[in-house]
Amino acid sequence: MMNQEYVEIITKYLSEVSATLEKLPVEGIAQVVELLGQTRVNRKRVYIFGNGGSAATASHFASDLSKGAISHGKPRMKAFALTDNVPLLSAWANDTAYENIFAEQLENFIEVGDIAIGISGSGNSQNVLNGVKVAKAKGATTIGFIGFDGGKLKELVDIAIVVPNHNMEQVEDIHLLLEHVITTCLRNSSQTHDPEHRT
Repeated sequence: MMNQEYVEIITKYLSEVSATLEKLPVEGIAQVVELLGQTRVNRKRVYIFGNGGSAATASHFASDLSKGAISHGKPRMKAFALTDNVPLLSAWANDTAYENIFAEQLENFIEVGDIAIGISGSGNSQNVLNGVKVAKAKGATTIGFIGFDGGKLKELVDIAIVVPNHNMEQVEDIHLLLEHVITTCLRNSSQTHDPEHRT
């Protein structure tokens, strides 16, 4: 016999996600797509980072941009998740502090014209904030995928995509959905053609 309590929990969860989706900043998301498209044309790089579930989303996002966003007549995206090199993460955390694990990586790589995407459900993860600060200092464009009320990250980044929801699991659900939507736009858009037609 079906457990009615489970049915109620599932129905409530899905209803809350659905209600949150209707509040997303569509124009802001489209702006992110345009920036990523221009970064692709200019052959610049995208660096993505976060903690926990957001770290998983960062890895997934970089993978999708690198493969799923491939589009005929356009160069391929150069996307990297700063969450993927566990030895380097642990070295920076052990030798300095956990708050530096993304900032120190970005010090090596990020340049003017690149994009840094920080993912934080609360918007207050110090290592994400520190990474964004380095990116801004280096002249990169900064984007935040955030939840709750946006936290400190909202005011720090150039573009803040805030998921207006205080349930961390649902925020993470929607962040993953957003990266899929963005990847789909980049793959299917007729804009941002590379004049040299290289892939």
